[in-house]
Amino acid sequence: MGVKKFFIWLTLGFLGGILIFSACIPQNTGVMAQEYEPGNEGAQINSSPGIDAGIKPSDDSGNLTREAGKAAGNLEITVYEQGISLVKEKRELLLKKGVNQVQYTDIASGIDPTSVIIEDPENKDTVLLEQNYEYDLLNSAELLKKYLGREVNVTDRNGETYTGTLLSHEDSSIVLKTKAEKAVVLKDFSKIELDDSSSLSAKPALIWQIYSPVSGTRQLLVSYLTGGINWEADYVLISNADETKADIRGWVSIDNKAGMTYENAVLKLVSGQINRVSGPMLGSAEEKSVVNQAVSQMPIAEEALFEYHLYTVEKPATLKNNQAKQISLLFADSVPMEKKLIYDSSLGEKVLAYLTLENSNESGLGIPLPKGIMRIYKADSSGGLQFLGEDRIKHIPEAGELRVAVGSSFDLTIKRNETDYQRISDNVERTSYEIELNNSKPDSQTVTIVEHLSGEWEILESSDSYEKTDAFTIEFRVMVPAKGTKITSYTVERRF
Repeated sequence: MGVKKFFIWLTLGFLGGILIFSACIPQNTGVMAQEYEPGNEGAQINSSPGIDAGIKPSDDSGNLTREAGKAAGNLEITVYEQGISLVKEKRELLLKKGVNQVQYTDIASGIDPTSVIIEDPENKDTVLLEQNYEYDLLNSAELLKKYLGREVNVTDRNGETYTGTLLSHEDSSIVLKTKAEKAVVLKDFSKIELDDSSSLSAKPALIWQIYSPVSGTRQLLVSYLTGGINWEADYVLISNADETKADIRGWVSIDNKAGMTYENAVLKLVSGQINRVSGPMLGSAEEKSVVNQAVSQMPIAEEALFEYHLYTVEKPATLKNNQAKQISLLFADSVPMEKKLIYDSSLGEKVLAYLTLENSNESGLGIPLPKGIMRIYKADSSGGLQFLGEDRIKHIPEAGELRVAVGSSFDLTIKRNETDYQRISDNVERTSYEIELNNSKPDSQTVTIVEHLSGEWEILESSDSYEKTDAFTIEFRVMVPAKGTKITSYTVERRF
């Protein structure tokens, strides 16, 4: 009986010890810590031809780094015309009292780490003590570079595995030194196994040291600037038959090459020239072509912002990585328009065709128009639209004039000659000019002739009336008869 009681008490003591030990083990708090997941074993790296590396788990089980959770809503992106963007989002994070090491991933590859701002709305005493930007990204070239002089396992195409110290690597060739002190050159292999990849990241990350005065789950407000997202305005102008009215459609095109997708973000676009101390930011680490385009007709609200204009898309939108998205900016029908034919001697021997419109409420526009490209179309005799030309317009404020250069006139030709020159004195000269316009159209054409004058000048005589538009420019507005010729002449005296 004594022996039986002894074993019973021994068994009960063993079970009690297990229960006490289990109670001392920390339970899962909901914060994602860095640890190896079996499902990730055998992750492939294919950035270099002929290399297929399997990564073994790290032995570092004491890593206390916490990973900031996914965005907790309220994601906002403000995109500037200079190719930079301000990203603002909330990240949910469980912080302990004291100093926490936090890994902030899912960030744009073009981030400016010096621009990061962290705010804790619930506790102003939460402080960012230190930040490290980890951009040593996981790829086969970097892995092999770091493993020079270390032991690796290489499997060839026949399934035979070689273990040895990595001496060199180049393209698809590997040189190992085996334990038998022999050099092995492998040119045809299927897999390389490395002991540890914990020093490399699969994507850019910010590592923070954050002091928290209390423990608990927080929603941190994070803001940063990044490159890789661009926007510009595009316009379509459809002219009526006699070029007196136009239907105008405006779009904003947003091109995301930031290296990540932004889901359900509030989009804001700033039009205007902001001052930058440094040059443009880099875009995505991989410059890829646009894989698709998305078109949306969500309304956009406009407001003044400092000396710029801010356009807010009224519904959240998703910006996929390597995607160009178009969002409707404006619709205006039957906007009054005027065609102008202009000859400017400083632009060459041709008559240029322009379309001009007033950006006003009365015309049907009346909002500040961001700079961009305007494409002009007109229906032919069969009713099909034909492309007439395009022009890059500048910022057009409300109540400003929109002038679009369409192209040069085919039926109007011009000759400009200097017909007389006299040197009156050392600082006075007298010159005569003749501008001949020929019109091969069956209709008469009104043409504006622009002449640029230098020095202190005076028009002594002219065949047509003119208007002085500024200190050094005059304009003649003349009618060129159908299938006819119009000659305009003038004499100017200049003093230097």
